[in-house]
Amino acid sequence: MQHWDILLSNQVNKKAFIDTLLLGEAKGELDIFNNQKGILFSDIAIEKFIEKEYQYDTMEAAPESHRQLRTFSSGERKKEFLKYCINQNPDFIIFDNPFDHLDHASRAALAKSLEKLTDTIAIIQLVNRVVDVLDFVPNKALIKDNSFELHPISKNENHFKTLNTAAIPKAIEPHSFHESVLIKMDKVSVNYEERKIVDNISWTIKQGEFWQLVGPNGSGKSTLLSLITGDNPKGFGQDLYLFGRKKGSGESVWDIKKQIGIFTTSMTDLFQKGHTLEEMILSGFFDSIGLYIEPTTLQKQTVTQWLEVIEMTHLRKKRFIDLSIGQQRVALIVRAILKHPPLLILDEPVEGLDDENVDLVIQLINTIKQDTNVSILYVSHRIENGLAPTSVFELLPTPTGSIGKIKYHSELN
Repeated sequence: MQHWDILLSNQVNKKAFIDTLLLGEAKGELDIFNNQKGILFSDIAIEKFIEKEYQYDTMEAAPESHRQLRTFSSGERKKEFLKYCINQNPDFIIFDNPFDHLDHASRAALAKSLEKLTDTIAIIQLVNRVVDVLDFVPNKALIKDNSFELHPISKNENHFKTLNTAAIPKAIEPHSFHESVLIKMDKVSVNYEERKIVDNISWTIKQGEFWQLVGPNGSGKSTLLSLITGDNPKGFGQDLYLFGRKKGSGESVWDIKKQIGIFTTSMTDLFQKGHTLEEMILSGFFDSIGLYIEPTTLQKQTVTQWLEVIEMTHLRKKRFIDLSIGQQRVALIVRAILKHPPLLILDEPVEGLDDENVDLVIQLINTIKQDTNVSILYVSHRIENGLAPTSVFELLPTPTGSIGKIKYHSELN
């Protein structure tokens, strides 16, 4: 029984590679899996399974709990889906970035489960980050391109590229909001049907600050973000102040949205048409998905300057969907910061990226921090090397909902 850890560059067509393994068409050393039965464990496989259970109203993954998979938190979903995969009696399981979106404790628990699993089932783990390679897996390889050729992993390879020091272009129009406090929560709580998600949260975000929001899976990070963006109606009637206005005092969601630039990984799926990289960034001036209004000369010049900052001038006419995943992320973050909004929210911006692209995104965030007065709210489980938030807000689950604790980054090291 062979176990493999395979490090994939973001240049690799991962789906095509997984298909070669599952269809028994692998070449080279991996051809030992060609006559064996395999199953895929991935976020996408879990999503598809949730859809199937919902559509047919079944409880296949966790029948003994009498619950559908969608009712579990992300960490629990992975646990239940793993049990389901094992019950299918496969010869091997492909784990596609199994540690993504998991908090530290869930990662450690999953690593332990995988180690135990190697006694009975072959595992092939596909990861994008060297840090996720497992010590107990004997065979390790790197795949750089779509030839799917196996290369040795070089642990001490330094991916760090320095971004061009071209200055970040100034905002074309100054922002209308000039107060120092952007967001203020005073003893804010949220419950859903008797269950309290967050309890008595007090948190203030001021101009120019760089926060990281951390907390285990299911602790309410998404709930807090939805309060800040004005999307959560549970903010009404509470001491929640968004950009100088109390929530529910007659402000429109649009008033709030224009003060915020936001990046989430799911946004990439919105830009699936043939827009070029340049058009996609320009659309940020109009808050549209794609470009439908003729931009001004000044707007075009600003985007030209931004493309210099991120060293992607040569790609300006390339279709956004043909860029690498790392380049797409960087472009979407630039689109979010284009108008220098008071607050920039980055929700897990490096999940699924390889080390080289992680460096690129982190350097862009650091450049924004250095050269602008934009406040950054960075949401992630991982503490990244090279990224230095000035403050950390941690959600700590309790039986009556998560409480918030301010933790300074210097304490984390």
